[in-house]
Amino acid sequence: MADTAEQKKSTHRRRVRLLPPPAWWPLPAAALLGLAAGGAYGVLKAPEYAATSYVVAVPDDTTEPATALGFAQAYARIATSSSTLAYAQPRAGVGVRKLRTQVRAETSPESPMIAITGTSKSAGEAADIANAVADALSLSSNQAAKNTGVQLLLFNQAVAPSDPASASPTLSGAVGLCAGGLLGGLWLLARPAARRRDEAGVAAPVVETVEEYASLPAQGEPAAAKEKESVR
Repeated sequence: MADTAEQKKSTHRRRVRLLPPPAWWPLPAAALLGLAAGGAYGVLKAPEYAATSYVVAVPDDTTEPATALGFAQAYARIATSSSTLAYAQPRAGVGVRKLRTQVRAETSPESPMIAITGTSKSAGEAADIANAVADALSLSSNQAAKNTGVQLLLFNQAVAPSDPASASPTLSGAVGLCAGGLLGGLWLLARPAARRRDEAGVAAPVVETVEEYASLPAQGEPAAAKEKESVR
């Protein structure tokens, strides 16, 4: 009876024992971890606003339109230079070093228009930065308009945006979910095949090789001995 009770206890313990996790558990775990990290980043990071001002290069009567297009490309490169930002600093209310990280200029190879974008955690400050740099660029370029035959005119002023340009917490969480799932899938693919077989409970076949070596007579052995060996 005691043996029977002990057998029941051991059987019950084997039943209560938890099953090992499936082999694909890193995939959902990494996806959930990425979702949590992306959502937390979107919630904790302060929103960033972007405002854009546009200036256009206009040729005079003696200048060809293609020349204005080339000067627009050149002026876009000097929009973030130290001299232009020094002109824009008083109106923008931001130092030159910080202003350089909060403004960018873009242009198109097909249009003589320059887009100057200011970024900031404040919507009003972003618009002020874009307008200040646009005015400074127009002022500095128009001083040489008599020699170049091209002047910059303000096409559209920047206004304070109502919505932030940075990603929302929902979008950040979705990006984190995709990134985590991708990393989890890559980790599953990068694991050794033997480890995947062990986790799946499949034993690798064992192949035994038996090598047979023919016995050869040693050198110097008499011919009679060799014949006896051959008869045997």
